[in-house]
Amino acid sequence: MPSRKSVVSDQGYSNNIMGLMIKKSESSSASAAAPRNWTGVLARYREPSQVRGIFEITVTLVPFAALWALAWAANYLGYWELSLLLTIPAAGFLVRLFMIQHDCGHGSFFRYRLANDWLGRFLGVLTLTPYDDWRRAHAVHHASSGDLDRRGIGDVDTLTVREFQARSFWGRLRYRLYRHPLVMFGLGPVYLFVLRQRLPIGADRLTWVSTMATNASIAAAIVALVWLIGIGPFVLVHLPIVLLAGAAGIWLFYVQHQFEETFWARDSEWNFYGAALHGSSHYDLPILLRWFTANIGVHHVHHLCSRIPFYRLPQILRDNPDLRSIGRLTLLQSLRCVRLTLWDESRRRLVSFRDVRRSAMKE
Repeated sequence: MPSRKSVVSDQGYSNNIMGLMIKKSESSSASAAAPRNWTGVLARYREPSQVRGIFEITVTLVPFAALWALAWAANYLGYWELSLLLTIPAAGFLVRLFMIQHDCGHGSFFRYRLANDWLGRFLGVLTLTPYDDWRRAHAVHHASSGDLDRRGIGDVDTLTVREFQARSFWGRLRYRLYRHPLVMFGLGPVYLFVLRQRLPIGADRLTWVSTMATNASIAAAIVALVWLIGIGPFVLVHLPIVLLAGAAGIWLFYVQHQFEETFWARDSEWNFYGAALHGSSHYDLPILLRWFTANIGVHHVHHLCSRIPFYRLPQILRDNPDLRSIGRLTLLQSLRCVRLTLWDESRRRLVSFRDVRRSAMKE
């Protein structure tokens, strides 16, 4: 489950962090030259469309509300199997609402910051994700992704082989449990969305106020719905939607950076452009899943230029076919990423616990 620590006090400071990392990248090794060149190519795709933004939020929010109502109606009429079935597409639309919130956080959904921020805050009530706190942590994630010396902010906790071997028995056991699929994708959504995101520990006062306002809005919405339909029907309809969407969201975040030939480096060797292009996957999903996930699978391009609206990402791949094969993962290939748990600094790739055990036996 993604780790998040609040280290940024406001959006301007987040942008400063990103700027400093990019400046550092430009003075890094020549190996980053090719990734850096892509930023000029991608710049022309950055402009969001107000009309397209309104269209995208409409075709996502309205079906979500309709499916929620239909699931409740089916449950009310005694067709609980149909109600449970309807929560699956409803969860898909909730995932898409989070992806729109994600674009708002990058300032790429609408042209104006106020529009992005207030839509993001509204969607945060539905996704159980306090917008301002998440935006700050996510900005740091973009500015430090793949840097071994700056892990632990907005990413999946990842140890190197040497760090894992140096831990005590209980330390290794805790890490194994954390990386277990049942914990990561089963308990993870409950912990992250129901518990952890309610309290922005270590955040500044404005972030606390924003998070508490989100919590109060969530509580008010729950009370209103329970008053209207009862606590039983509410739980039977909404809980499966939240759990399914949460598991899908954590899976998407996981596979975007946890693949075999991803990019990790020590701070002295790290550069923003190389980490963006080679440390983020191109998750090549079937077209229907691409729509529900708002093209977030084109993650290497997103990390190179996070101000590009999600609906322009497919056009970038069509216009620049060289980007299609970089970090490409199919749905089937992505399932194998679950076993990759440790970064091998000597081989420069993610490996499994079994790989480490085999290597130790050979020595």
